[in-house]
Amino acid sequence: MSIAWSDSTPIYRQLKERVVAMVLDGELKEGDALPSVRQVAADYQLNPITVSRAYQELADEALVEKRRGLGMYVIDGAREKLLASERERFLKEEWPQVLARIERLGLKPEQLLAAKPINGAHA
Repeated sequence: MSIAWSDSTPIYRQLKERVVAMVLDGELKEGDALPSVRQVAADYQLNPITVSRAYQELADEALVEKRRGLGMYVIDGAREKLLASERERFLKEEWPQVLARIERLGLKPEQLLAAKPINGAHA
């Protein structure tokens, strides 16, 4: 995990979002172990309580499970659950802003579809 921390959001939340992104991107697969709290705390010079809080939120959302003595693991179905919730969040929160900007700029659907991806983004 490579992370640049932002001052605008609590670090535990940023860490949680990074783990979510890793699951969505396939870097962490269902059944994979999360790095240990101690390892993440040491690697990123974080308080272990901060890491534990991020992991606990993931567990509360039923995305990971704690296996006593073994650590935290990504549960089966976590990626699909995340895709569904991220799609819903995008459509409710982000898309209205994107659509308003498209309309403000007077862009037409064919212009958007013909636009080339930037920086290797997928079309």
